[in-house]
Amino acid sequence: MLRNNLNNNSDSKNEDGSVFSQTEHNIVAAYLITAGMISILSNIIVLGIFIKYKELRTPTNAIIINLAVTDIGVSSIGYPMSAASDLYGSWKFGYAGCQIYAGLNIFFGMASIGLLTVVAMDRYLTICSPNSGRRMTTNTYISMILGAWLNGLFWALMPIIGWASYAPDPTGATCTINWRKNDASFVSFTMTVIAINFIVPLTVMFYCYYHVTQTIKCHDTSNCTGYLNRDWSNQVDVTKMSVIMIFMFLVAWSPYSIVCLWASFGDPKKIPPSMAIIAPLFAKSSTFYNPCIYVVANKKFRKAMFAMFKCQNHQPMPVTSILPMDVSQNPLTSGRK
Repeated sequence: MLRNNLNNNSDSKNEDGSVFSQTEHNIVAAYLITAGMISILSNIIVLGIFIKYKELRTPTNAIIINLAVTDIGVSSIGYPMSAASDLYGSWKFGYAGCQIYAGLNIFFGMASIGLLTVVAMDRYLTICSPNSGRRMTTNTYISMILGAWLNGLFWALMPIIGWASYAPDPTGATCTINWRKNDASFVSFTMTVIAINFIVPLTVMFYCYYHVTQTIKCHDTSNCTGYLNRDWSNQVDVTKMSVIMIFMFLVAWSPYSIVCLWASFGDPKKIPPSMAIIAPLFAKSSTFYNPCIYVVANKKFRKAMFAMFKCQNHQPMPVTSILPMDVSQNPLTSGRK
């Protein structure tokens, strides 16, 4: 049934019901396998560092741990199913598999966007409004993290319930929002998702990191040393992570948003198949660049990672000397101001 639905949407498919040749499917499969392995390994390393260094198990870093979990979820569930279908030449897991696959990808993807927004809010409160940051409790962090997960669950379930729908994309080897069915339900769902899960998070992140950057510059010039009284081991790293995070967020999700907007207000049949497959692949790429932004890009956390690889004896050290992102100290875990 799925293949029949796909065949009705395109006149240029091969005999297997796909707009791609088997060679092109194999290339996509090779990318998915490689990206999936890199993502799983790098995110497991992230979790391993948090497990080894107990000082890093703070409410702030709980956000990063959850972000790694979303990346592992996409890499371990979504990538293998899509790669297997590409090697097969068409979607091979049936209607139920399509709903599960697409739903899980939306779930982890939306949760990831929400968690990135929570990170930005945490950085803003900690760095730009330290008095408010000090009032952040463990329950506050739990609520924000849970909110990100519930947001992802809500949008994942909507197409299954009936607001829009899931179906194979033009490649025939992966499932996503059925943007080929350009009806009122799809348009309303797409516009709402883009507004709530792209425009709003991007606006919040830009606002937060802009002020974070300005505050760091103020601290660097020593004109407001009284405003920040925490140990900043490397402000340059924090600034770079802020800029890179916003840039990579745009790189990852803009193509997918453009495809959805094109399908909503234009002719979906005119969307190039190559763009239809590249857009979700770009969105999924966040699973393996997130560890680079939050871990590898930070020099002192990278030292902790190398120490773990070399099996060096653990030496307790202040959290703030390990990772600038951890300057936030919950009242439950630190008595510093």
